[in-house]
Order: sequence, then structure tokens, then C-alpha cells
Amino acid sequence: MSSSLFLGGHQPAVHLLGQYANRHGLIAGATGTGKTISVQVMAEQFSRLGVPLFLADVKGDLSGIAAAGRSHSKVEARVAQLGIKGFDYGANPARFWDLRGERGHPVRISLSELGPQLLSRLLELNEAQEGVLTLVFEFADNEGLLMLDLNDLKTTLQFVTEQPEALDQSYGRVPKASVSAILRRLLLLEREGAEQFFGEPALDINDLIATTADGQGMINILAAESLIHTPRIYATFLLWLLSELYEQLPEVGDLEKPKFVFFFDEAHLLFNGAPKAFVERVEQVVRLIRSKGVGIYFISQSPSDIPDAVLGQLGNRIQHALRAFTPRDQKAVRVAAQTFRSNPDLDTETVITELGVGEALVSVLDAKGTPSRVERILMRPPCSQIGPLDAMSRARMIDDSPLASKYRTAADPESAHELLQARMKKLAAEDLQQKSAVKPRSSSGSQRQGVAESFFKSVARSIGGSVGRSIVRGILGSILKR
Repeated sequence: MSSSLFLGGHQPAVHLLGQYANRHGLIAGATGTGKTISVQVMAEQFSRLGVPLFLADVKGDLSGIAAAGRSHSKVEARVAQLGIKGFDYGANPARFWDLRGERGHPVRISLSELGPQLLSRLLELNEAQEGVLTLVFEFADNEGLLMLDLNDLKTTLQFVTEQPEALDQSYGRVPKASVSAILRRLLLLEREGAEQFFGEPALDINDLIATTADGQGMINILAAESLIHTPRIYATFLLWLLSELYEQLPEVGDLEKPKFVFFFDEAHLLFNGAPKAFVERVEQVVRLIRSKGVGIYFISQSPSDIPDAVLGQLGNRIQHALRAFTPRDQKAVRVAAQTFRSNPDLDTETVITELGVGEALVSVLDAKGTPSRVERILMRPPCSQIGPLDAMSRARMIDDSPLASKYRTAADPESAHELLQARMKKLAAEDLQQKSAVKPRSSSGSQRQGVAESFFKSVARSIGGSVGRSIVRGILGSILKR
């Protein structure tokens, strides 16, 4: 089975077929039961199949995938127990990313790429405030103004508030109360350290979908140890990345193996407090993105953390142990057991509470594309280092990466902030000139928009659709447009 991942087990051995790896999956289990190792095992095998992938490292342990493992009696005992032939310790190609730019290449995106719907979700705006934000993005789009960072947004908000006559009547009135509320939310976002997340150069997803010269898939690791403490930023970034994958990748149909695999750790953060419409759109993306050759694997403590509509799309399941100390825990165990195709030889609900570390209940899509019977297996051990990579080796890999020079330094091109500040100064000067004039100005002289500026606006509107393409994107791609 050259295009498959050996997950573990002996009689029977369980393989995840590459042709169905884009049918998504779930890795669940209580803290300390082996989820991280399962992710590591899957990631290094995807890489060796030539599949690039992205994963968030919320505990800092997955960085060890970039170094070869060392001989260990427990690992070798598991290898012998599973009858694995040709097991070799080895490193994997990896790149490190960090939204704060401290432990990996800086990750930036422009506000124009994020779009008003995802930004509204990030800022926790109400419907009226989201409407104002959408209007502001549309204005910037039509004016050909780049919205790159938070300064661009704040200046645009200021402009549409102080210069309402500059807006076309089709925009409607901009309530100052809503603008003030948005500005307060932006201040809170800056205090959470999100300011450096927005700007240029923006992340190019083609730098994630990469393979090495010998055909191994690149493992992209996001440093998320501190990011996980700002869950809205964490979830919004990963949603944006899913949106970009959906928007930019072509339809490929059924492949022998995925084009890209995406691991979404702490998946409950995506759905906590999310409105029904939002969850429905996420479900649509999960269902549709597999046609782009992308597999999504949610990682959480319990299947009950995932809405049923999304859970039903996850064909490959790895369930580590759950504890049943409280009625709520017992309900979670029942939910987990019910998500599997039954096996008459297993009392699934009981076994879930008895699994040891490194054991799992597993069901994958078989050769016919239907879920296999649930099996209790020992997971195979990884060939790479278990535990974090040392800081010196990590820093050296970041510095030696061909992407270091591309992303290291933030750029500050002319964008909405600079252009609108210049326009406001010009308007203020014209107002002052009008007030100090002895004679009334002619109608042609009193016009604030000269021929040159009118020409610029005409050109800007013609290119605005490409500048602000994320406006129609809304939450997760052109689904909203539909």
C-alpha cells in the first residue's frame, strides 16, 4: 500500500488510504492520551507520500518532527510488537511560522484579504456594526484604496465619519456610534498583539504547498503556544487559511493522495459561541474543499466539540481514551462511541474509557469509500523526535530557510492610511480657503474634486474589484456569494 498511511495495529493492521485522506478526519481524546503523537505519526507519513501539510503546534511538542528520533526501548518494543519492517529514525522537512514572528517566519495577511465578515467575527461585532464595516470595505474597494493594516482601517473609518459628503449616496449613512464601537474593538485587538498580524508581505499559500527536491511534502508548523490564549485570532487565521485554499486551488476531483492536508488543533475554539449561519458555512467548506484535494483533520478532546453537521463529514476517526467521571463525561463517551461503525467484538463505549496511552479506536474509509468497523489498535510510533526541537536548532532552520528574506521584514507601501490622510488635508485646506475668500467662488472653483482626482477615481474604480476581492468572499470563500 504505497499510497497509504500505516496507523497501527497488528491483526488487523489499519491503513489510512491516500485516495480517501481528503475525506477529512477527527483525532479525539482526553489530555495526555496520545493525540499529539498520532498527529506526528500521520504528518510524517503524509510528508513521505509527497503531501505538504499545515499543523498548529499548541503545546510546542510537534517541532521535534524536524529532527530524527533517538533509539528508545519503548519505541523499539512497539515497533517489534506491530511487526514494522524497515523502521528507521529520521527527520522530516519542516518550516516554522509564527503570527508574532518570534519562533518562525512572520505570518501576515492584509485586511483586504481577510474581508469584512471574518474581521467582524474576530471583533465580535453585532449585525449593525458588521454592516458599517462592510460599507467601509466597499468604499475602499471602489476607491482603489489598499486596506493592509489596522491603520488603514482606522483612517478609513475616520474619513467616512468626518467626510460623509465624499461617499456616494448608494452607501447610505454611516452611524458614528457604530464607528466608535468598531474603533474600541480595534483597540482591544491591538492590546492582544494582533496589530503585527496585519500587513505586508502577506502569506502566499503557495509557500505552504511545497515539496522538497526529493519529493517529500513540506510540514508547515505554526507556533501556537501563546496564540492559543487569544482564541479568536487563532481561529480567524486558520479560517482565513482555509478560505484561501478553497479560493485559490483548482478543482482536481479524486486523486491518489491529497494535494494538501490541514490539521486544526483545539477545534472547539472554531465553534464556541459561533452563530448557526457561521457553522453552516464552515460545514459547506468542509464538504466542498475536498474536491480541491484538501483534507482537514480536526483535533479536539471529544467528538461532541464538533457540530453534528461538520462531524458527519469526517470519514476517518482516531479516538483516544476519554474519562467518564461526571454525567457530562459519560454523555461525551456515548457520543464518541456512536460515531463509529459498530464491531460485534468490541463494546465501544466501555473500551473508550479503558484505552491506554498510545492506544486508540480507529475507523477509516475502506477501498469502497465506506467506514470500516471500529478496531482497537496500538498506534505506531513516529520516526522523528518525540518532544520539542531545541531553540538553537529551530532558529538555525528558520534562518537557513529560503523564505527567511521574503517574510522577515514588514513592508509599508502606500495604502488607504496615507492616501486618505493626504485627501483630508487637501479638503481641510480647501475649506479654509473657502472661508477666507472675499468673493464667492464659482461653481467650478468650489468643486473639491479636480479633473486629475476625478481621473484617478475612475481608474481606481476600474481596478477596485481586484484590490478588494475579499469583500464578496465573506466568511470562507465564494460560498457567501452564492
